[in-house]
Amino acid sequence: MALIKECRGFTPKYGEDCWFAENATIVGDVEMGDQCSVWFSAVVRGDVNSIKFGNKVNIQDGAVIHATYEKTKTNLGNNVSVGHNALVHGCTVEDNVLIGMGSIVMDNCHIESNCIIAAGAVLLEGTRVESWSVYAGVPAKKVKTLTPELFKGEVQRIADNYVKYASWFKDSTSSF
Repeated sequence: MALIKECRGFTPKYGEDCWFAENATIVGDVEMGDQCSVWFSAVVRGDVNSIKFGNKVNIQDGAVIHATYEKTKTNLGNNVSVGHNALVHGCTVEDNVLIGMGSIVMDNCHIESNCIIAAGAVLLEGTRVESWSVYAGVPAKKVKTLTPELFKGEVQRIADNYVKYASWFKDSTSSF
């Protein structure tokens, strides 16, 4: 069973049909919507500030979601996929966003709806990503406009697939 731990009087809350891997860690002031998943070795650490997820958010293997004490909260909208080993810290991510593997999103970043942050990208503190953008590089910059085909083929497909993948594990003791 995942480590779901109270901290500073806050106990994580989650909606219906969520799945957490046995070695996922979810701590403190964390609230998740429905159909969320937190995968193997991922950490959602709401010890120093709040972390809020909408529905159908997946935090993939090894990713870390955190915030900054008394400064920044982390808010993720609906249909957000956080790729393997990504770091998402003290920022706002609106609906329908794919944050690629190994990318870093720093404090006070704001990613508007319908975007892709490419694998390995680094969004420096305070970066604002406009809707329908693809950002890549170090530091990350807009490299193109997100097309409807790319949106459906990547952003929507991955969010939907992770709901399906989580269903494969739901017969075990790690489902919620």
